[in-house]
Amino acid sequence: MQLHKDDGPDDATVTAWARLVIASRVVLGAVEADLKAAGFPPLGWYDAALELRRAGRALRPLEIEERMLIAQFNVSRLLDRMVAAGYLQRQPCSTDRRGFEVALTDTGHDLLARMWPAYRAAIQRHVGAKLAPGEAAAFGEALGRLIAR
Repeated sequence: MQLHKDDGPDDATVTAWARLVIASRVVLGAVEADLKAAGFPPLGWYDAALELRRAGRALRPLEIEERMLIAQFNVSRLLDRMVAAGYLQRQPCSTDRRGFEVALTDTGHDLLARMWPAYRAAIQRHVGAKLAPGEAAAFGEALGRLIAR
């Protein structure tokens, strides 16, 4: 099957795609570096803890993975490290005795509270400060259309 000019994206769309992918990688790397410099664990730890706090209950590992803001290809290892650090606790699954759920500990709640100011500042430094007034809202709206299902 041969593509016709009308079948594919125009040059502006291809450029937007490439810049979206690169910007995501660059900004995530910069935010991660800021968090590390401030003495915090990786962004995935914050993300997993935040999803547990938002849920207000223990979640199965798959549920956490589905809710996470950033890609986390090995959630089980991430959760193991967070349990070992005392931020999460494992408990038997209430609906499936073969599985387990994880819950946020008081130490995990504390991590979120301590980490947010550094994360917030990194978001401002690497995103907010680079957008003109009003651009963030328009950009967020456009990106929202890309992720709408």
